[in-house]
Amino acid sequence: MAQVMHAWQYNSTSPTLEANLHLNTSAPKPSISDNQVLVQVHFAALNPVDYKVTEGPLPLRLIGSNLIPGADFSGVISAIGSNITDLSIGDHVFGAKLLSFVNGSLAQYIAVSRAQVARLPGGVELQDAAGIPLVGLTEYQAIAPYVKAGDKVFVNGGSGGTGAHGVQIAKALGCHVTATCSTGNVEFVKELGADDVLDYKSVDVVEVLKGKGKVFKLVVDNIGSPLGLYKASHTFLVPGGNFVQVGGSISFSGLKQVTTNMLLPSMLGGGKSSFKMLAAQPDQQHLEQFAQWMKEGKLKAVTDSLFAWQEAPKGFERLKTGRARGKVVVRVEQAKV
Repeated sequence: MAQVMHAWQYNSTSPTLEANLHLNTSAPKPSISDNQVLVQVHFAALNPVDYKVTEGPLPLRLIGSNLIPGADFSGVISAIGSNITDLSIGDHVFGAKLLSFVNGSLAQYIAVSRAQVARLPGGVELQDAAGIPLVGLTEYQAIAPYVKAGDKVFVNGGSGGTGAHGVQIAKALGCHVTATCSTGNVEFVKELGADDVLDYKSVDVVEVLKGKGKVFKLVVDNIGSPLGLYKASHTFLVPGGNFVQVGGSISFSGLKQVTTNMLLPSMLGGGKSSFKMLAAQPDQQHLEQFAQWMKEGKLKAVTDSLFAWQEAPKGFERLKTGRARGKVVVRVEQAKV
């Protein structure tokens, strides 16, 4: 078996990540430990975190050489560590290598721990599964710990890659969902299952929510705007409700807003509701729940666009427009075994 692979790599993000991506046709193939599996990647999905960290302010910017971006993947197991007994070579799997950045999924092979991968049931396509893991883990971990069936959830940003899956996850958990989006995406978000959709281009979202009263058990903010959403959240969250931030800008103003939300006490003008900033954690059981929901039709992949392997840099360009309706996915060129 060849010990090299094809992988998209970069050594700089100036002026952008995609401008520096180059296809290395002799990148070293990953080796695995006893607690890892090697997956031959068929599809890789792109996420904003792939470039927001690497292109962010200097204290946050990732520095290194021959870095491979990407977290989400789907594919076929080609090797298994000796300590893993519940997976087999040839299994169709999907998962996310969280916070990797160095040896990510935009490559023909990826090595991951057991917690970062789950087997796909029959009937679920690899292309569909690729876009689920990171956004699924993010939204599930932002929603499931704080709600029960029948609770009302507000999903801010219901048409993007993260929020579109959050709407479905909240519905799968039995919640009533209100979501925001732009005018052109209202019907789309309704089709995802949202019970109420607010067009942020035609209404003042904060004022509409205030008018509903204290009815929401949870707010999941996927976009970080309007900036006053958290500060006003005590007017529409039930007592003991939670505000969970999972997305937003890493600009100075965006970071300042998050820091203020986390640290400024209400007596000094801060918000009165519980505020949490979430970073998704790998969880095998959560991935297995998504696989079951996909099989049952409760969680459907929302794919904005599919790019060929040679067009991977264009995938990042599409993602950065901010207009992607769902996930941007890259079809990985298959290695010749």
